[in-house]
Amino acid sequence: MSSISCGIIGLPNVGKSTLFNALTKSSVLAANYPFATIEPNVGMAIVPDPRLQKLAELYGSNSIVPATVRFVDIAGLVSGASKGEGLGNQFLSHIRNVSAIVEVVRSFSDSSVTHVNSSINPKRDIDIILTELELADLETVNRRLDYLEKEVKANPKLAPKLESVKQAAQLLEEGKPVYPSLGNQTINQLGDLQLLTAKPIVYVFNVDEDSLKDQTELKHLSDLVHPAAALFIPAKLESELSNLEDYDAKELRESYGFHQSGLESLVVSTYQTLGLQSFLTAGQKEVRAWTIKQGSSASEAAGVIHGDMQRGFIAAEVVSYNDLVKTGSLTACRAQGKVRTEGKDYIMQPDDVVEFKFNV
Repeated sequence: MSSISCGIIGLPNVGKSTLFNALTKSSVLAANYPFATIEPNVGMAIVPDPRLQKLAELYGSNSIVPATVRFVDIAGLVSGASKGEGLGNQFLSHIRNVSAIVEVVRSFSDSSVTHVNSSINPKRDIDIILTELELADLETVNRRLDYLEKEVKANPKLAPKLESVKQAAQLLEEGKPVYPSLGNQTINQLGDLQLLTAKPIVYVFNVDEDSLKDQTELKHLSDLVHPAAALFIPAKLESELSNLEDYDAKELRESYGFHQSGLESLVVSTYQTLGLQSFLTAGQKEVRAWTIKQGSSASEAAGVIHGDMQRGFIAAEVVSYNDLVKTGSLTACRAQGKVRTEGKDYIMQPDDVVEFKFNV
């Protein structure tokens, strides 16, 4: 699987670029005016995984290659974007190319940072963006409906696709997003339409440090987007911490009561929302984490590394990370019968350390 791609969206001046800088350790313009981001900024964020360092020590590896998430900082949205207002058309086209959406919602007060709608109101802001995404999708779906209703008469095999598009149209007319209302199978049928509301959303409430101590307020914000994932990240603080050494950042973060960085919480939530997991490969050359869909087979996992591995798959030699660390070496695991040989249909587990046997 190629790197996960997440589009960071939101109204202007909500902290998208500040969050992007913290996640990717970039220094893109984070300005106090609408449309400071016109062309999307793209950056790679490392998926934190302490297992990699431990494996590198066990194997004497020359390098560590973590899994990554590709973040795209997309231009701020305004009401009317589905009709081309502001940078609406550009905004929407950039969202179509990502796997998931990270929506930043402003929940902090700061008189020096203007709000595009002049007041702090997270529910209103969430509704504005959802409405624009739904309106854009409705236009796309209606165009496809017109085409399919004519084509299905000549080609009855298109009937299931027509039914899926009708289901999406009905939801959107009711003001509901396609995801998660429709099942994965139906959403897959709609894949070529690149519907915006068919993408999973993780909501990031950009809060100040004081708000993090107010559990009543956090529950209220979380309830606004239930059952979607809700995270609470002080983007300005995370941006400042990203410039410190890891030890200093950890110490300062814990003094505010955070035990996990915004990046770590966002990556974990993104993985869960997209149904992803990592598996590991280890050797003297490198230790590496690879991203796959939960439920992927050994054959599919081999294909993530290289297509030849999947085509010529013979077997997967698998050991649990925990067993490897406990015994201290692969040799010790073999001696204790903890190394397994699995076939192509074996379902990969999150703690698998794997070596694939293949022939091409």
